[in-house]
Order: sequence, then structure tokens, then C-alpha cells
Amino acid sequence: MKLQLSVCCLAGVLLFGFAPHQSRADEQRVYVGTYTGDGSKGIYQTVLDLKTGKLSPVELAAEVTSPSFLAVHPSQKLLYAVMEISDFEGKKAGGVGAFSIDPATGKLKLINQQGSGGPGPCHIVVDKGGKFALVANYGGGSAGTLPIKADGSLEPMASFVQHKGSGANKSRQSEPHAHSINVDKANKFAFVADLGLDKVLIYKFDDKTGKLEANQPPAGDVEPGAGPRHFAFHPSGKFAYVINEMQCSVTAFAYDAEHGALKAIQTVTTLPNGFDGKNYSTAEVQIHPSGKFLYGSNRGHHSIAEFSIDAETGKLTPIGHQKENIKTPRNFGVDPTGQYVIVANQDGNSLVVFSVDQATGKLKPTGHSVEVARPVCVKFIPLAAK
Repeated sequence: MKLQLSVCCLAGVLLFGFAPHQSRADEQRVYVGTYTGDGSKGIYQTVLDLKTGKLSPVELAAEVTSPSFLAVHPSQKLLYAVMEISDFEGKKAGGVGAFSIDPATGKLKLINQQGSGGPGPCHIVVDKGGKFALVANYGGGSAGTLPIKADGSLEPMASFVQHKGSGANKSRQSEPHAHSINVDKANKFAFVADLGLDKVLIYKFDDKTGKLEANQPPAGDVEPGAGPRHFAFHPSGKFAYVINEMQCSVTAFAYDAEHGALKAIQTVTTLPNGFDGKNYSTAEVQIHPSGKFLYGSNRGHHSIAEFSIDAETGKLTPIGHQKENIKTPRNFGVDPTGQYVIVANQDGNSLVVFSVDQATGKLKPTGHSVEVARPVCVKFIPLAAK
């Protein structure tokens, strides 16, 4: 296993010039995806000081239309963004942009763009080898892979899957809505949370060709009408979690890495006791790097739900909610060192910084925030230690 890891890391260095990050930076560059218009022009950047929790003044990193969700290449030299539109170069599809990162300034330079394969792309990741960008199309109810060339540019789609069917809620689930896409630790399987189908669809992922092929079992199921949205793996690789937008809940799964199988073991509400979930919805779910805590964002309730994770069973225990200065938290990010959480307030037009109590997992206000118009996504790149 160690030999395989070494070979993989060496291949990454030779092909893309990257290796696992070794040193802990005292600053994190933070990229912010947004919906453009009403004050936003594209992708923004700021720098998080890990000693104080303070954010630097926000700067425009690249002007681009509605780059709602971002993904950083493992080399940390490239960034990819979906353009959440429905008409790309005359086709009924969204766009995906490839950008090079200026290491000194953080500015982004567009390399090229490709179609996303369907309208309304809303989520993107880069596979562990840095060879493919995987994208989910909410409007099209589809997903696909785009090869990444040695110069970071994107090639046309290598594999495409169109979801079919509907869910229990006919007003929201009359058709498929692929809301996120992720790959497992071994880079063998891809997982697409489809809000319209109440399923986390599972695909075999060929990391040499980018091909997506239906797995057996083909999906992990959630409760009817739950509306699965975003998905996250536990650092151990033994568990996975999906946040359900419509039900305001998180479903925990046991994960069989050999067969790519998800088995639901628990579903827990993201709202406090006494709330029925009406007029509320969820958005993002992330696991703390320690594997001890899970966080989920509640829109309408305007909060981040906090949970502890049982290391043996993977089950969740609610530990509270953080609401201070939070307004429609579309997304948030746990910084790679696990010290801070930055919440993107889509309707609050701001980024708000919270520190993480390493013993309890509770989020504590730092008093630090910056203005950003219509923020959607937060991604980090560690800077060299001073």
C-alpha cells in the first residue's frame, strides 16, 4: 500500500508538478465563488490569518459569469469553476472554466472553457490524481467528467450520465436534479447526490479514462422527499454523510470501499427541537479534519448545525447551532488546519469567521468578517509559512 501511494505521489509530481502539502501555513488564501450581478463580478479572494482569524480586504481574482462553485487542483496551481448558466456557446448547457493561479498575487488567469453537458451546473470536484474535473448539472439532472491536460486546460467531456426518474415531492422532484459530485478516497467511485431522485447515485470511476459506469449497488437511498444535496466522506473512509435540503436533515452512511456501497445508518435533523422544517432548507455539509465533528448549513433558520461524530459507529450527536451574523448560509468552509470555519452568507453579502473549539467542536464568533456580494462557495489554498 505504501509503495502504491509513493508511486501515485511521484506520478502526480511528474505529470502535474504537485505533491502532498507538507508544511503548515500560517495563512490560507480563500477563493469565493459567487452569483454575478448585484455587486458581484466573478471569483473573489481574501487571505485568512490563522493566528488571528482575520480576513484581508477582498479582491476580484477573475471576472466570470456566475462561478457558483469552485474546485482547487491538487497541485494548488489551478482552479476550476462551474458557470451556473443554461446557455453556453449556443447550447443548452452551462460552462466550466479552467484558471491558472498566480502564486504571488492569487490572481486567476482563464486558460479555457468547456461545456458542462447540461444546464445549471452547480458543483465541481477534481479527482485525486488531478486528471479529471467532475461536474454535476442541477438543471439537467446529469453529471460528467472533463479531462485535464498537462497545461491545466480542459478537454471536452469524456463521460456523461443522464439521470432519469422522479421523487416523492412532485413540486420539487418531478425530474432529476444532480446537486453534487464527489469521489472516494481511493479514486475508484463517484457519488452524485440527486435531489430529485432521493438517491446518492454511485458510479465506478475509471481514473485513466474518466469513464463513469453504473455501480452495483447503484445508489444509497434517503427517506422519500428528503432531497439529498451535498455529500462528504469521513477522513477514515469508513463513513459518508449527505445533507438533505428539503427535509433539513443529515443521513449518515456506512461505506464499503471495496464495493462502493452506501448503507444508511442514521438520519438526524439539522434544526433545533420544535422546528418543523417548513420554509427552511439546508445547503452545505463538511467534516472537520479531525473526523470528530460535522457541520451543516441551514437556510431560513440562518444557522450552522453542529454535530459530534462517534468514531466507532459514524453516528451523529447534535451539539448545538451557531447563528451569530449568519444570513442564508449557502456554503461554508472548514480551513485545512481545522482552526476556523468561514461561512458564506449569500443574502448577507459577507464572509463571517468562526473559530473551532477543538475539544467540543462548537463554533465561536471571532468578530471578523468581510463584505462579498452574493457568495456561494469557499475554497482554501495554504500559503507558505512565514
